[in-house]
Parts: sequence; structure tokens; C-alpha cells
Amino acid sequence: MKQSKWGILLRGILKENPVLVLVLGTCPTLATTRFIVNALGMGVATMAVLICSNVAISLLRNVIPDKVRIPAYIVLIAGFVTIVQLLMQAFVQSLYEALGVYLSLIVVNCIILGRAEMFASKNKPGDAALDGVGMGLGFICALLAMSLIREVFGAGSFCGIEIPFLANYKIGILQQAPGGFFVFGSLIAIVAKCTKGKAPRRHSFSCEGCPSAAVCTGHTCTAQATPDKEVKPS
Repeated sequence: MKQSKWGILLRGILKENPVLVLVLGTCPTLATTRFIVNALGMGVATMAVLICSNVAISLLRNVIPDKVRIPAYIVLIAGFVTIVQLLMQAFVQSLYEALGVYLSLIVVNCIILGRAEMFASKNKPGDAALDGVGMGLGFICALLAMSLIREVFGAGSFCGIEIPFLANYKIGILQQAPGGFFVFGSLIAIVAKCTKGKAPRRHSFSCEGCPSAAVCTGHTCTAQATPDKEVKPS
């Protein structure tokens, strides 16, 4: 069913938020949300790569052979990540160093590869760009929500500026891994409550909607669905 431009843009912010609903990109989400500036930098960098890769893949969707589409997608994504890295290294050196290896790992971010496989490769460049903007904004919103809680209450500061009262009553565990998982789980629960069960659920996804479908070729799902039938490996 054809979707409206507005619907494509907005669905990634809440209803199909890549982090808080689809639970993708968990690694950079937990690793870069200790401070707001780092989270914003990671979100903007990922969004830029997502938009560019979506448009490029959509333009080349009829050119890239089906059998090599995943390697081709990764090469395109890696190229845009390299450009973003060089720009950040040149103009925001401190942020580039703070993000470290997680900036390079955007190449294998499930959000970007998932949108390439699920949407960009099947739609026009304009719609692919809107999908990239929507999913990118959803990713940024999730990172900012987590980092706001973790920095303000965990470090007693806001964007690196100390908050006088909270600086004396910091909840240190929020700056550590357990605190990150706690905030992450709490936000997922809040979003589930706000969407009132209207957000996509894991069992509602078909193989087409799975970011790993291109890798497993559906054999695992087929084996689970028909346990009595032998599935030959490809």
C-alpha cells in the first residue's frame, strides 16, 4: 500500500522508532549516550549516512545485481561513513575523538543496512530520502532522551556545564553500563505505553521486514515454521 510523504517521514520518530521500537542500533545507543554532545554527534552522523545511502541505493536499485546487493550496500555505506569521518576529524576534532571506534561502526549499523534492504531498494529516491530523515530523527530523539537522563542525573551536568544542585547528588550508576540498560529499558516501556500497542511487534515482521533476511535467506524461519521438513543449505 502506498504511503503518504508525511507518513513516511513521521513513522520513524515514534511508531517505528529504530531504537525504542525496532530495537536496532543498540550498541552505539548505549555507548555514546553518557553525554548529550556525544549522543547528538553520533545521531547527526548516522542520520547523514542514512539519508545519503538511502538515496544512493534507491538510485542504483535497478543496476545492482540482486546476488551482490548486500556487499554493494556495505561499500556505499562505508564510502559515506568515510566522508563523515573525514569531515568530523577536520572540523570537530574533539567530538571525533570522543566517538572513537563507534563512528567507524556506523558502517555495520543495523538501522542503515535494514532501511537499505527494507525501503530504499524498493522505493524512489525522494521517498528513500524522507525515510532516511524520519528514521534519522527517530534515532537522534532516542539518543538525546537517553543522554539527557544519563548526563543530568548521572553526571550532574548539561552539555558539559555543571548543574550546581545536581552535581552534589549524582547517581553515578547512570553513567555506567547497568544504568544505561536501565534507562534504555525504561524508555522502551514508555514508548510501548504511548503507542498503546499500535507499534509493530516482533511477530508481525515477515522475512522481508527482517534486516538479516538477506543473509539468512529465510532458511532459519522456514525451518522453524516447518520442523518436519528438511531445509537444504544454499
